[in-house]
Amino acid sequence: MKNKLLVISLLCPFFLSGQVDLVDPTIGGVGFLLEPTRPTVHLPNSMVRMYPVRKDQLDDQISFFPLTIISHRMGELFSIMPGENKRATWDQEVTTPYYYSTYFDESLIQTEFTPEERSGYFRFSFPSNNAEIHLKNLYKGELNLGAGNSVSGFEEFKGNKSVQPMRAYVYGEFSTSFKSERKEKEGKKYLFLKLSKKTIEFRYGISLISVEQAKKNLYHEIPNWGFDLMKNNAKARWNKTLGQISIKGGTEAQQRVFYTSLYRTYERMINITEDGKYYSAFDHKVHEDARPFYTDNWIWDSFRAHTPLKTILNPEMSADQLQSYVRMYEQSGWVPSFAVLWGDHACMNGNHAAAWFADSWFKGIRNFNMLKALEGVRKNSLEATLLPWRNGPKGPLDDFYNEKGFFPALPEGKKETDPMVCPLEFRQSVAVTLGNSYDDWCIAQLSRSAGNKNDYNLFMKRAQFYKNLWNSKEGFMWPKDAHGNWIEGIDPKFGGGRGGRAYYAENNAYTYNWDVMHDFEGLFSIMGGAKEAEMKLDQLFREGNGRSKFDFFAKFPDASGQVGQFSMGNEPSFSIPYLYNQFGAPWKTQKRIRSLLDQWFNDDIHGIPGDEDGGGMTAWVVFSMIGFYPTTPGLPVYDFGSPLFDQVIINLRNGKKIQIDAKNNSKENKYIQKVKINGKAWNKAWFHHEVIANGALIEIEMGNHPNRQWGTRPEDLLRRSAELNPDDLAVVR
Repeated sequence: MKNKLLVISLLCPFFLSGQVDLVDPTIGGVGFLLEPTRPTVHLPNSMVRMYPVRKDQLDDQISFFPLTIISHRMGELFSIMPGENKRATWDQEVTTPYYYSTYFDESLIQTEFTPEERSGYFRFSFPSNNAEIHLKNLYKGELNLGAGNSVSGFEEFKGNKSVQPMRAYVYGEFSTSFKSERKEKEGKKYLFLKLSKKTIEFRYGISLISVEQAKKNLYHEIPNWGFDLMKNNAKARWNKTLGQISIKGGTEAQQRVFYTSLYRTYERMINITEDGKYYSAFDHKVHEDARPFYTDNWIWDSFRAHTPLKTILNPEMSADQLQSYVRMYEQSGWVPSFAVLWGDHACMNGNHAAAWFADSWFKGIRNFNMLKALEGVRKNSLEATLLPWRNGPKGPLDDFYNEKGFFPALPEGKKETDPMVCPLEFRQSVAVTLGNSYDDWCIAQLSRSAGNKNDYNLFMKRAQFYKNLWNSKEGFMWPKDAHGNWIEGIDPKFGGGRGGRAYYAENNAYTYNWDVMHDFEGLFSIMGGAKEAEMKLDQLFREGNGRSKFDFFAKFPDASGQVGQFSMGNEPSFSIPYLYNQFGAPWKTQKRIRSLLDQWFNDDIHGIPGDEDGGGMTAWVVFSMIGFYPTTPGLPVYDFGSPLFDQVIINLRNGKKIQIDAKNNSKENKYIQKVKINGKAWNKAWFHHEVIANGALIEIEMGNHPNRQWGTRPEDLLRRSAELNPDDLAVVR
């Protein structure tokens, strides 16, 4: 480790300025309606993550500093606070991915922090030699004094009657001796430390295995005192990571938005392997494995853009993360939905690991056990409950779905009859049907690749279940009751219980009309053809709420970032602006992407329009600013948008590079006139992953008026799974 630190420190002069200087973690620090995005200080994909605990970026008081967090916005572990044990008013804050600093107004104490992967480093500067520091548990646990100037302990979190609690351990050392007392406040026990120096440093290790392992983690990563050295090392790590993509052009504000978005995508998944071991909450055992084990993945939020981005940037890491999901299945019997530190967090809906597995496989990531992964998502589809916010075996509503091809709904106001249904989340009958139709399509593609024709046919049939909920009279995906009758009296903008969750999920019928990512041809057909579908999509961006914003957002707080009934602030909307490419009107996609980026993604505390969710939304920003997007994860195809920068260079892990040159690019020149890929004219508004897998030069000529001939040939509009290469469909051996 010492050699590693020496090498990085020698390289630091070359990394002291770079892409990380364009990152502002406070962007989006005030939520529009729901939760803000936290200014997390951490290394890429690392266990230890820290942010000051407060309501949001406008809150002028900090409650405490955690030693690490459980997951973005999902709680913190252990607390440290200099000065009095109370909220303190802050000022002069500096926030970067690798370093944090703030002063407290009354006490004049400065707090600084810099991270390592499984350890952290605080430095406190006091105005006098009378220093006080408080350490406490945030959950059930204990903290103890050790030899020298050390402290250690544990705390348990996220346990209940049915879930075994998770333990986190800490071992830390102060740079000077101290006197200590044990105190209690509001039922919380804590250590009160008195120290007699103006500058106090605290270095610590975190473990999910034991206190002894936490100590090893500390000594492995921070073997010596030296805050500034660690800070420079962390900065170098971030510059190397973010420097994988270089950009030219755009405004400085747009560059800040881009690199801040890219930084956000590295907050999860996190590597929790410690010295070749990891604790898995999926079987509550410590495992030895030479391969890293990753967790913390909110897959409903991540499968659309976040994991596809990492498939391009970090295929080796992606393979490790995929294999981690396979191990979770082997350990627990189910493929998780939200794989977090304490296990599978039953959250949202869908079997979206299927999309992630398929997307990665068909883009050439093969270093994971695809057959075991396929076994797991197949079991999830046929034997697990599809109910939102539930885990475990299937129930009667799932049997109904398997037989009838749709999830049955209840009329508004009717009392729920199935005790398995979460009373706060309802059945989400349309969202569940559409989401699982897509997931089953992904399973079908994997089954075909595995040579299982019977499963391919079974899941392709299930992939068409979405059609059972198309109500041609209403012109929407619409809920049916158990007798096959349409639910009457629904307002497609407003109906369906809290947040629309009786029938949809966090959005209304206008959004879910387009949540059929696997079969655009079939979707447009039932809408009356491509022209009718295009007109319907135009109207989506123009349709009003039909009521006050107060009334609308009181019911749909997730549907933020509105343009008409389109909600930029929520994940099911991500692929919608790119659908114009399917209609032979790619210029509308180009116009819409530029306007959405300008309208909703700015370099200020309001610069993210919804719940960012640790990389889900900002990955959309990265793709859209680069100029293309994976409209259908599971199909190795990208849709062109409108590149924001004059040049983008992506350095691939295989030593090749993707270079995108946008000539004559400007705010006004947002329309693609013509494209060349590797010197050859390219007239499609999409391209296959193999085009960029081994590097490519994409030259795009831009103009201020649409080229209505480019990307419009009928034979080029719709993408089918048949366009997968023969090698993609080879039998797995």
